[in-house]
Amino acid sequence: MIRRIASLCLALAVAAMLATPAMAKEKIKIVYVEWACATASSNVMKAVIEENLGYEVELTPVSAPAMYAALAAGDQDALTTSWLPITHGDMIKRYQGKIEDLGPNFEGAKIGLIVPTYVTIDSIAEMNANAKKFDEEIIGIDPGAGVMIKAEEALEHYGLSKIELVSSSGAGMTASLANRYRKKEWIAVTGWVPHWKFAKFDLKFLKDPDKVFGESETINTFVRKGLKTDHPKVYRVLDNFKWSAAEIGEVMAMNTVEDTDVYENAKKWVAAHPNRVKTWLQ
Repeated sequence: MIRRIASLCLALAVAAMLATPAMAKEKIKIVYVEWACATASSNVMKAVIEENLGYEVELTPVSAPAMYAALAAGDQDALTTSWLPITHGDMIKRYQGKIEDLGPNFEGAKIGLIVPTYVTIDSIAEMNANAKKFDEEIIGIDPGAGVMIKAEEALEHYGLSKIELVSSSGAGMTASLANRYRKKEWIAVTGWVPHWKFAKFDLKFLKDPDKVFGESETINTFVRKGLKTDHPKVYRVLDNFKWSAAEIGEVMAMNTVEDTDVYENAKKWVAAHPNRVKTWLQ
């Protein structure tokens, strides 16, 4: 009888253990804007953190202003796509002291107005005289993005009274570019490097002699206040995260393939670059 009771208790204990859900993984929240570069870096960080540190990483796409607001409020843990000093400079000033800058993860970034190389003008100042060739418009991305704010300033600064800035999205902008490029029609878009479109199309930045769009920029990583204390290993990876134009270009190119899974691409890239990933984990 005693053995039966003992066996029954053991069976019940095992059943209870099996029925108990596994302890939930701690969650890290990364916020980003759905630009090609931001999608690449956010998913690569998700892959590295999940596969090496054992966290669950939640990615949330939002607008640029909402990205900083969420980080400052502590609702998100990190972002990997802050363009400085020009593109997101005003947004950073707004949250001074409320978020932590971990420095550049990419150097040599640039924003401005981009046209196909077959367009025969070279400067933003020449656009007004050729407004009809551009259908009197510049195709932009989402309203509120830093490059859109600077494009509005450029319209005013260079007196482009015949040109309208049209809001779209990253995907909408590149679709318009591809359509007109195929027909060899003139088009101007808001753009930046790094971006995969420079590998697919022959493009050039229109000269910006008065530097409304600034010069070379960096892409920085920011985290919420307190992340270093709460999750020191995650903080260290984010702090060590740096990569080259060739490396981010590989991921962005992978993501342009139709019906591709951007997170699976990130995992493939991480698996193929163990030495680079090692520098982030040290």
